[in-house]
Amino acid sequence: MTVTWRGWRPRDAGRRRRPESSVAALGPVTRVGSVPIVHSFDPPERFVAGTVGEPGERTFFLQASEGRRVVSVALEKQQVVALAERMDQLLDELMKADTRGVVPAVAPLDLDDNGPLASPIEEEFRAGTMTLSWDPDAERVVVEVFPYSEAAVVAPDQVDDDFEEPEPDELLLVRLTAAAARSFVKRAEQVVDAGRPSCPFCGHPIDPDGHLCVRANGFRRRDP
Repeated sequence: MTVTWRGWRPRDAGRRRRPESSVAALGPVTRVGSVPIVHSFDPPERFVAGTVGEPGERTFFLQASEGRRVVSVALEKQQVVALAERMDQLLDELMKADTRGVVPAVAPLDLDDNGPLASPIEEEFRAGTMTLSWDPDAERVVVEVFPYSEAAVVAPDQVDDDFEEPEPDELLLVRLTAAAARSFVKRAEQVVDAGRPSCPFCGHPIDPDGHLCVRANGFRRRDP
């Protein structure tokens, strides 16, 4: 079962890439010949979404860590939303077929993580394509994050059968238990909701000094 998208838009074509088994066999940080550097966490001690900056000016990150090894990947808020939504949907679908209680219905309380991102935050790369899948043998949710590339951004009508997405220089590979994946979703939703409140009329974010509401004919509304 696999969900794949480019940025936060559905993908229209797949990349030609190595089988997942060959990726998973690589070490924590590996380059073999022309094979990309793989920042592998199987499993991570921590995998979270977090932000730096004040509401309205926040930078979003995915951060995976194990011991002293920390990898931070920058991404857009919409990408965090998309990843959390699709991960939750994947877990819900798996839970319907789960007869051994591997997939919890909600995030276990003992896995709650409300701590800040680990410092210093050094951006490894900016996220572009992200893929999400389930490894039934290892019972792991598999997340792959590839760097953003201008060469990989194409319109749907530009994609044909011969389209081959450029090979990335590096990627982040994270393998999570179902319980850890539920915990990631819970925190990601809280991180997204912690930003500027939305206007109840137009849905746009409200700055501390209010905003021009298009539903109110341009009148400035303030956070109630």
